[in-house]
Amino acid sequence: MEYSWKNIPRYIRYVFVQTLYLFLLMVMFRVIFYLFFLKTTITDRTAIIKAWNFGLRFDLRLTLYLMIPLLIFVFITRNRFFTSRVIRRVVFGYLFIIYAGLTWLYIVDLGHYAYLGQRLDPSILRFFAKGERADNARMVWQSYPVVKGVAGIIIFLYLVYLLQKATWRRFAGQPVIYLRNLPFTGYVVGTVLLFAAGIYGNLAYFPLRWSQAMFTRDNGITSLGLNPILYFISNFSVDKDTFDKKTTQQYYPAIANYLKTDTVNAETLSYVRTVAADSSKPRLNIVLVMLESTGAAVTSMYGNPMQATPNMQRLADSGILFKNFYVPAISTAKTVFGVHTGLPDITGVKTASRHPKMLDQRIVMDQFKGYERLYLLGGNTNWANIRAVFTNNVEGIRIYEEGMYKSPKADVWGISDYDLITEASEIFKKENDQKKPFIAFLQLADNHPPYTTTPGAGDFKKLAEKDLDMKKFKQSGFVSVDQFNALRYEDYNVGHLVDLAKKDGYLDNTIFVFFGDHNCVLDPYHFMPLPEYELATGGVHVTAFMYSPKHIKPQVIDAPASLLDVYPTVAGLVGMPYRNYTLGINIFDSTRAGNDRYAFIQYIRNQMPYFAVIGSQYLFEVNTRTHARALYDLKADPMKDISAQQPGVARSLDSLANGFYESTRYLMFNNKKQ
Repeated sequence: MEYSWKNIPRYIRYVFVQTLYLFLLMVMFRVIFYLFFLKTTITDRTAIIKAWNFGLRFDLRLTLYLMIPLLIFVFITRNRFFTSRVIRRVVFGYLFIIYAGLTWLYIVDLGHYAYLGQRLDPSILRFFAKGERADNARMVWQSYPVVKGVAGIIIFLYLVYLLQKATWRRFAGQPVIYLRNLPFTGYVVGTVLLFAAGIYGNLAYFPLRWSQAMFTRDNGITSLGLNPILYFISNFSVDKDTFDKKTTQQYYPAIANYLKTDTVNAETLSYVRTVAADSSKPRLNIVLVMLESTGAAVTSMYGNPMQATPNMQRLADSGILFKNFYVPAISTAKTVFGVHTGLPDITGVKTASRHPKMLDQRIVMDQFKGYERLYLLGGNTNWANIRAVFTNNVEGIRIYEEGMYKSPKADVWGISDYDLITEASEIFKKENDQKKPFIAFLQLADNHPPYTTTPGAGDFKKLAEKDLDMKKFKQSGFVSVDQFNALRYEDYNVGHLVDLAKKDGYLDNTIFVFFGDHNCVLDPYHFMPLPEYELATGGVHVTAFMYSPKHIKPQVIDAPASLLDVYPTVAGLVGMPYRNYTLGINIFDSTRAGNDRYAFIQYIRNQMPYFAVIGSQYLFEVNTRTHARALYDLKADPMKDISAQQPGVARSLDSLANGFYESTRYLMFNNKKQ
C-alpha cells in the first residue's frame, strides 16, 4: 500500500493530503456542534446517524469544491510545484484564506445557531445594516468572549500554518516522479473522477440535495445534516425572492375580503379561516392524482379534435369536470409546492421547493387527523428537493419512491406509470382493508419526454402517423405523434387505476381528484372557447375532474378554480376540520357566486413575464418587468385591453392580483409552523 501511495506523483498526493486536512476541519466543527450546540428532542440513534451521514457528505462536497483550484494548479505546474518560492507563497496564501474564512464562518454559524436556533443564512446581513452596526457590535462584545475568541482563532491558525509548513517540507523532500503524457493523463482523469463522485455525493440518479437532510421535522436533526456554508450559499443565491411588508399591507384588504378571513387586520396580516368539522360527511379515502403535462386543451373533455383521453372523458362524465381549472405556473415542482402549501410559487429563478426558507409552511394536508398520509412517485424525491415539501410539513407522511418498488426502472423518471399505479393500488388496498382512511398524492410522470410507454397489461399499443387523421392532428396542437401517444398512455393508466380500485375494493369509499400540473408544449390551436394560445394562459389551464361513483353526482363547473383550492375542497368533502392559513378556498363554498371567483396565474407572453387573475369574465394582468397593466373582457374581445373603458373593474382586480402576489411573497417566509 505504501509503495503504491509513493508511486503517485507527490504533487497529487499533496492535494489528497490537503483535502483530508480540510475535511477534518469541517468534521471538527461538526463534532463541536453535535456535542455543545445541538438542540433536539429526537433520541433515535438511527435518525442521528442518518443526519451525520448527510452532513459528512455535504462536508466532503464543500471540501472538494475548495480543493479544485489547488488541483488545477498542481496539474499545470506538475514537478515545478515544489521548486518555486512564488508557488509556495501562492499556495499558502490560498490555503490561509480558506482556513481563516471557514473558521470565521463556522464560529459565526455556531453563534447564530446558539442565538436563533438556525444555521447561518443571509438574514444575518441585517446585523450589518447602516445605523445598526454599532449597536449590534456592542451586543456581540457584551454577549460573547470576543477577545478570547479572537485569540483562540489566531492560535488555531498559527498551528494550521505550522502544519502546512511541515507538510510542504515533507513532500518537497521526496523523490521526483517523472511521468509521460499517457500516465499523467490517467492520473488526471482518475483524480477528476474521484472529485466528481465526491461532489455528486449520492448513489442515485440525482446528486445529493440539502432537502435530503430534512427527513424529519426536527430542526436540530436537520441542522446536523446540513453543511452551514453550503446552506448559506443556497439561501443567498435566492435571497432576492423576498417580501415587502408595507406593500403587503397595502393590498391586504382586497385579498382578505376575497378569502373571507376570520379577521381583517392589515397590521397582523392574518389570513386564517377556521372551518369546523362536519360529522354528517363520511371520512372517505382521498387520492390526488397529478397528471404530468396534461393541460385542458389536449384532452377529450375540452374539445380536442384527436379525442385522445376516453378514460378521462368517461370518469369526468360520471363525476365533476372543472372547465376552467388553473395552476399558478408552468412547472411540475411549482405545482407540487403550490397544491400542498396553498401558495403559488412565484420565485423568479429557482423553485420554492429549492429555497430552504420557504419550506416551513402550515398546510391543510397535515391537518387530516386520523388519516394515513402518503406520497407516491415513480422516481426519486430528491428531484427539485420535493422530499422536503412533504417531510418538513406533513407529520408522519410515508413516501414511496424509486428503489422501494418491485418494478424495474423504466427511464429517467423512475418506474413506469403503469407499474407505479399497480403497486400504488396494492398499498391503497392494504390501507383500506385496515379500515383506516388515507389521503394519498400520486404523481405520474410518463407524459413527458422521453415519452416512455409500456404495453401495460399487454393491450396498450402505440399509434403511428398512418393510423391518424393528420388533418385533425394538425388542428389539435400536438407537436409529435410520440407526444400524442404519451397522453394516450397516461389516459390508459388513469383507466387502469380506476379498474384496480374497483378490483381491490376501495373504489366505493374513495374520492379521486385528477389534475394536470401544467400544459405541454403545443403548436398553435384554436378550438378552445378562449384564444388561450395567444393570451398565453393555455399553459396554466389544465385538466381537472373528480370521480367517486358512490358519492359524487355528475356535474360541470364553469367557474374558475385554482390548484390552491384542492386541499380546502377535499377537506370540505370529508368534513375535516382545519385552519386555512394560505390562499386556497373551497371550490364548493355555497356563499360564493361563480362571478366572485378568480384564479391567480403566471405566464410568459412574448418573452415578458406576467402575473394575473382570471375569472369568468375578466382577465387582469401585470407585467412584472415593466409593471404595465391590462384588463381583458373574456366574453367580448379577449385580446383588447379595456382598462380605460372599465377603470373601476381594473382598479378592483389590480388590488386583488397584487393582493395574491404580495401576500404570497409575505407568506412564503411568514407562514411557519408555531
